[in-house]
Amino acid sequence: MAEAHQAVAFQFTVTPEGLDFQLSREAVRQLYLAGIHSWKKRLVRAKNSFLTGVYPASPSSWMVVVMATAGSFYCQVDPSMGLIARIRHCLPHSPLLSEESRTVVSVTLFSTGAWLSAVLLFRQALRLLLSYHGWMFEPHGRMSRSTRVWVALMKLLSIRKPLLYSFQTSLPKLPVPSVEATVSRYLESVRPLLDDGRFSQMEALAKDFKEKTAPRLQRYLILKSWWTTNYVSDWWEEYVYLRGRSPLMVNSNYYAMDFLYVTPTHVQAARAGNAVHSILLYRRKLDRGEIPPMMALGIVPMCSYQSERMFNTTRIPGKETDTLLHLADSRHLAVYHRGRFYKLWLYYGGQLLAPCDLELQFQRILDDPSPPQPGEERLAALTAGERVPWAEARARFFSQGKNKASLDAIERAAFFLTLDEEEHGYVEGKDGCMDAYAKSLLHGRCYDRWFDKSFTLVVYKNGKLGANAEHSWADAPIVGHLWEFMLATDKFQLGYAEGGHCRGDPNTALAPPQRLQWDLPDECRAAIEGSLHLAKALADDVDFCCFQFSQFGKGLIKRCRTSPDAFIQISLQLAHFRDKGHFCLTYEASMTRLFREGRTETVRSCTAEATAFVRSMGDPRRSRSERQRLFKQAAEKHQLLYRLAMTGAGIDRHLFCLYVVSRYLGVQSPFLAQVLSEPWRLSTSQTPQQQLRMFDLAKHPDHVSTGGGFGPVADDGYGVSYIIAGENLITFHVSSKYSSPETDSKRFAGNIRQAMLDIAGLFD
Repeated sequence: MAEAHQAVAFQFTVTPEGLDFQLSREAVRQLYLAGIHSWKKRLVRAKNSFLTGVYPASPSSWMVVVMATAGSFYCQVDPSMGLIARIRHCLPHSPLLSEESRTVVSVTLFSTGAWLSAVLLFRQALRLLLSYHGWMFEPHGRMSRSTRVWVALMKLLSIRKPLLYSFQTSLPKLPVPSVEATVSRYLESVRPLLDDGRFSQMEALAKDFKEKTAPRLQRYLILKSWWTTNYVSDWWEEYVYLRGRSPLMVNSNYYAMDFLYVTPTHVQAARAGNAVHSILLYRRKLDRGEIPPMMALGIVPMCSYQSERMFNTTRIPGKETDTLLHLADSRHLAVYHRGRFYKLWLYYGGQLLAPCDLELQFQRILDDPSPPQPGEERLAALTAGERVPWAEARARFFSQGKNKASLDAIERAAFFLTLDEEEHGYVEGKDGCMDAYAKSLLHGRCYDRWFDKSFTLVVYKNGKLGANAEHSWADAPIVGHLWEFMLATDKFQLGYAEGGHCRGDPNTALAPPQRLQWDLPDECRAAIEGSLHLAKALADDVDFCCFQFSQFGKGLIKRCRTSPDAFIQISLQLAHFRDKGHFCLTYEASMTRLFREGRTETVRSCTAEATAFVRSMGDPRRSRSERQRLFKQAAEKHQLLYRLAMTGAGIDRHLFCLYVVSRYLGVQSPFLAQVLSEPWRLSTSQTPQQQLRMFDLAKHPDHVSTGGGFGPVADDGYGVSYIIAGENLITFHVSSKYSSPETDSKRFAGNIRQAMLDIAGLFD
């Protein structure tokens, strides 16, 4: 085959006359260009590492310091107070160095030392400024004098345009809260959920823990915080994610959806071409550090370390714990279509393939009539099942030969792409279309997504797309950032030609994608079917309801003088109480990315203030003004808890780390055991919107995002994700399990809708 010959630089044949070499000039050219590309990438990374290391200074500022010092010195003004003369005296004597040259070298060395000292001073000042979080607790629209001064200093020190990682080493460490504060806030959070007897028992356990066990555990935790970058993140990644032995599908992975109303093209291969090219443009910017860091208030940077493993990353199964395989680069894509796996090269001649070239390659895959090999079609079900059987199968059947080579092609790919044979998306007036869309992205057929990859891009037959993301390497806002870039670049920058195809003329000389080869014995196929059976039972049990709430959005909520997130969280408490007749432990994800290597913290949304308001809504004796007052108290409490979580004063990560320390030390703590065993029967998360602002949503209101969602955390609970998209739209993703008689996603969705309307009615 022609493509096989292009893959090697030379061939040789042994003949009676000796060795007969056949050199492929094109292959040698490709190898040369690949080498040039690799070295360019290394040089760019080295340059960015230097620029990041000296931020907020710049190389030009070094030149200014050298010139100023030299000018002063030659004007008989010695800014070094004799240090330049001492440096000149210490320089080795050499006939190659004249007296003037020795002076120039001395001035340069002194200037460089002074410049580096100033850089360190500025970075330390930046770290101190970033440790200030008082601005977060001030009333909206009001700013104290100290905060105004802080804002001015922040703008002064960060006047130069930062690279993605410019602020990383200046970010403060996540502080370890005091045990007294954490336990006190924990007891406050569970008070509305426990009767007097159970609460007294919990108070006794907490008192015993604080007095006897906690001081020792806290000392070890503080010691860990001194010598690690973040005292939570490494343990959180290992024990919450990588050591989990249950299936990733539904239980851990989450999904992202396409535009709600708009489909840029209905040509599947063209949409895949533009989407993949956009994603690779994002990767290139990421590698070069050209993406600016996320900023709160436009001046407070957030940690960017999670972005490092967005591409070229796969979760590798193990018997006791999984590991993350991350490569510095990957030049190919793994593609799945109709039971076949392909390896698709993303570069040609050292250049990224254009969208039209990618469309050609995807169309070749779609047109390929070859059937799947035995066992190939459902192979990915191994990644959907439990981790131990997958680890055992991987070690037994994929450790050598063609199976290992093909598995390496998938695991070492930039990411995974599925050309799906189904059609999904929002259809006006069609009930259940968004529910089916959500379920397809969350689990698909259980064998057409590679759930171990950092993310799987899914492109449907009608041009709609979505993604399924693995959770251990990063949290949803990181994928959301990529997703916004991809959607905006696809629609507003790359665009499509007439007929819905990618712009430009493809290079028909490109070698077609390479089919991956497998040799799967009967025992391996049995393992695949075992994983598929378990995964299918899990997938069939997921009850999903995805709906658009369009009666109002953040515009009306802000007129109620409250936070949109607080409004929705209190609405969820009211809806849950109406749905089940009682309150439950509620999880809302908050971020701690104001700190270095920060990930998430829990906001316990079911507060005493929220429950008091909810009960007032069912009490006919309460007046409208009383309900308004109770609502405002609940909203203010929720906002306070959210701010505390963001500034490192949360509850759950501290207690989690204390529990890990206790396990390492072999210490039994009934209090911690009780805390860590409590189920989250209502797990919630808000999807961020317009992180990049690559287009004006007010001018393109039909280009709102649908957000994403996740599966239920508890067997008898609900998972709720929501995105506040524009001024008049909120999309909810509600999940639960059919097997639980206590839950019903559609019923709960109806209760959410009514709760939102009832609360808004208080402020008409």
